[in-house]
Amino acid sequence: MLRTAFVQIRKMASSAIPQVKNVDIDPRGTFKYILIKVSCPNDQGKFEDKLIVRGYAECGYHADINDKVTEELQALKAGSTIKDWRSKVLGGGRIKHDPDGKTLNVYGYSQGYGKADHQLSVDILKTQFPNYNITWSDEGY
Repeated sequence: MLRTAFVQIRKMASSAIPQVKNVDIDPRGTFKYILIKVSCPNDQGKFEDKLIVRGYAECGYHADINDKVTEELQALKAGSTIKDWRSKVLGGGRIKHDPDGKTLNVYGYSQGYGKADHQLSVDILKTQFPNYNITWSDEGY
């Protein structure tokens, strides 16, 4: 059911939603990540949603990642006619990214936001890394 919701969200169109990258994570290493639902109005004023994954080693806390996303959305807002962006963190965890082995491992949880739906996160990561072996686990922190 959640997978169907992800596909339906991705099919929605808006002049601004495609400007937001599906994935922005560090090129290697182990780091915290968050799954976020971003919403903005389309030309008719109806809000449309997109799920995105963000993860950076420089961020010591999951909330720091959310701060970076807020800055990203504000920059997009400043350069467009979009008046309103909304975002909601759906949870977090960790990603281990090995570009040499072409693997991503998604696991763990965020103490502040709870555990993300790792399967949804993997589905999103596959859009950016189609040639990778991407796995997830509820183990670890």
